[in-house]
Amino acid sequence: MYSCLRCATNVSNTELSRLPEIKCICGFRVFTKVRPPVVKTIKAI
Repeated sequence: MYSCLRCATNVSNTELSRLPEIKCICGFRVFTKVRPPVVKTIKAI
C-alpha cells in the first residue's frame, strides 16, 4: 500500500502498475509506503 503525500489517498501496488504513469487521482506524483505501526524489538547478542 502506498499513500499520496498531498491528499493521503491509499493506493495499492497493482493499481499503480495498471496506469501508464505513477500518479495519484489528485495529480500528485509523490507516494510514501504505508508501514505497520508495530516496531520489532530484537534482543542484543
